[in-house]
Amino acid sequence: MFFQSIETLIAKAQQGNKRAWIKLVKQHESQVYNYCLRMLSNPDDAMDLMQEVFISVFKSLPSFRGESSFNTWVFQIVHRRSVEYYRRRKHFQSLDEVPELTCERSELESNQLVQVEHQQLKTMLNNLPWEQRLVVELKFFQHCTFEEIADQLDISTNTAKSRLYSALGKLKVHLEAVDG
Repeated sequence: MFFQSIETLIAKAQQGNKRAWIKLVKQHESQVYNYCLRMLSNPDDAMDLMQEVFISVFKSLPSFRGESSFNTWVFQIVHRRSVEYYRRRKHFQSLDEVPELTCERSELESNQLVQVEHQQLKTMLNNLPWEQRLVVELKFFQHCTFEEIADQLDISTNTAKSRLYSALGKLKVHLEAVDG
């Protein structure tokens, strides 16, 4: 099988070619799923959201004109769908509901320690305001520039920077309190 450019796949998918559509989905599904998982912190919800996203992408595909990269366009749809999903579900977990660690670090094996720290990080991210969490997601997990973040969220570059630095400040305060 030979390599097909993203532009060729898009053009074929827009004409109804199912194989081209499947290739586009396969190229983006892990990124979309991971984004959804980080934003919703629940694998089942992330899978549901990913399906909603690809349905929206499929329905909107004829209107894709290539004014931005396909990846940027897809993640604009992911962003809109995740905001809608978040508003429908509104999962909030207070810090009081998070179980406290009672084990000493020396008693934990490294594997367990990594799992505990990963869960703490997810909890801290979930406690950030939605707008700040989106910017953290786009900057550190999607590796977007501030300009790309501003484009996707329809905000100014300075607002994107402000939200990121505010989120990092909140995370720092929480980490200092935990290490305390």
